[in-house]
Amino acid sequence: MTSFAILLLAYTLSQFFRAFLAVISGDLTRDLGLDQGQLGSLQAAWLVAFALSQFPVGYALDRIGPRRTLAGFLLVAVTGTVVFGLSRNYAAALAALALIGVGCAPILMAGFYLAARLYSPRHFATMSSFLIGFGSIGDPLSGAPLAYFLAAYGWRATVFGLAGIVALTALLVVLLLKDPPPLPGAPQRPTSLLGGIWQMVTKRPLWLIFPFTFVSYGVAISMRGLWIAPYLQTVHGFGLAATSYAAMAMGSAMALGALLVLPLHGRLGAKPTVVAFAVAVAAAFFALALWGAASSRLAIGLFLVIGLFGVTYAVVMAHARAFMSPREIGRGVTFMNFVFMGGAGVMQWLSGRLVNALDRQGFDAPATYGWLFVFMGLALAATLAVYAASSPEPKPAAAPAP
Repeated sequence: MTSFAILLLAYTLSQFFRAFLAVISGDLTRDLGLDQGQLGSLQAAWLVAFALSQFPVGYALDRIGPRRTLAGFLLVAVTGTVVFGLSRNYAAALAALALIGVGCAPILMAGFYLAARLYSPRHFATMSSFLIGFGSIGDPLSGAPLAYFLAAYGWRATVFGLAGIVALTALLVVLLLKDPPPLPGAPQRPTSLLGGIWQMVTKRPLWLIFPFTFVSYGVAISMRGLWIAPYLQTVHGFGLAATSYAAMAMGSAMALGALLVLPLHGRLGAKPTVVAFAVAVAAAFFALALWGAASSRLAIGLFLVIGLFGVTYAVVMAHARAFMSPREIGRGVTFMNFVFMGGAGVMQWLSGRLVNALDRQGFDAPATYGWLFVFMGLALAATLAVYAASSPEPKPAAAPAP
């Protein structure tokens, strides 16, 4: 339980950093002179750096275990947070967000690694969802509570305070986190970094899961982490306080959704649960495009739907994990996380470019965001159609696919 509590603290920080730009964007726009495309690139830098780091993370988890892996990467996050607090221009902020993304890369994967090593595939989904659900409190903390500290102390002092919290977390990992016991049997020759990647790429049961993995998390986190604040401010005239409460509500819905998915996954299995949730999210995007500009209450309600049903991360991961052998777990779950986060970074980048392009062509804010919501809904619906054709989870007694 001590290890779980430490991982929960670390994941809370990761969720905070993943979403805090939505509230701090006004300060960055003013002090660093950023436009919407550059804000999108900052968020994308965090996600892309996070995603690319999954390859060395997976290798390290299988070779040296979660304690040393997580502690080392968290020191990179401390460095990135300090650099961000000192940033005076776009380039420095971009580098800082990339460093923070690298530093946060092993946090959830260390938890997944421990859960996958210690529990069955079905219980893996349960433990993973608990970690995501309770750790997702970092998301609402990046809403109204962050806005309070920004108003009271300014964004730079707030960021330096965050650096201290990350440093304390790294120390707790070193002192208290426990590695799992070694696997039974004769030790095997470690698979190379590229060899481990190739094993996942060539695993046929995952091929129809990859496209949905690439898009599904990206569309939800793009709304919460980047676009909910600019949308509510430009289309509905919200101020910072109202925007931060809306962002916090959406973050809370995402945390609740991560727990809500558990009983359905236990009763229905991965595919039916994911399909039902994704249909609700796609419908919410299309409804936002059609009617969101007419009512701020309706728009916020639809954002809450996207948050509540958009967090199928742990169930999709459990679906993929069912096809992995115990010795593939480290590189397997981190490769899947690479697809999740790489897709999220690409969706952030594309959405920023889309908003900028529509703005340059003279579209007003309601039309611009309407097309953004259509783009997100279509991307999710198309990849869901592919996912629906994927193989179901093998029964617990079945051996993992080669």
